[in-house]
Amino acid sequence: MFRGIIRIMKLIDEIKKLRETKVKGIIKTRLKEFESFGKKSNKEWFSELCFCILTANSRAKTAINIQNELKPTGFIDKNQIELSEAIKRNKHRFYNNKAKFICSARKHINIKDKLKKFNETNAREWLVNNVKGIGYKEASHFLRNTGSKNIAILDRHILSLMAENNFIKEKPKSLRAYPYRE
Repeated sequence: MFRGIIRIMKLIDEIKKLRETKVKGIIKTRLKEFESFGKKSNKEWFSELCFCILTANSRAKTAINIQNELKPTGFIDKNQIELSEAIKRNKHRFYNNKAKFICSARKHINIKDKLKKFNETNAREWLVNNVKGIGYKEASHFLRNTGSKNIAILDRHILSLMAENNFIKEKPKSLRAYPYRE
């Protein structure tokens, strides 16, 4: 009986190691995808920015469906009504506002070139201050998705956990109140 328990414990350890290895592999693959984004065009970066605008207050799956339908050129070429209809067709609740934000963001179609002038922290600040519909969390996602490695993606849930575990004194009332500066 004792040997059986030892065998089971060894099997459990092997399963844990396999899971860890699989998860590490998935993470490494995703990080390589993010790193390779730096080679993509301004148009593809702008499509990613639109994706991040769409994910705020929505599911990523919804934003992916919209992005797949519109393609990078759709975010650039469709008028606000066409964008709104495409967003609505994909069951996004805020289709009119999101279409307006995307049209407003078009003045930053050369987003890759603009952001390359900044370090990561300043790039995030620039996004928050210059792209309507992008907050700190979405700006951080965008930067991570386009290859930045030194940006934390903080939201109220993460900040709550940080406060509960005494990493920060208290949870800020808003994400804007949190000192992100280096």
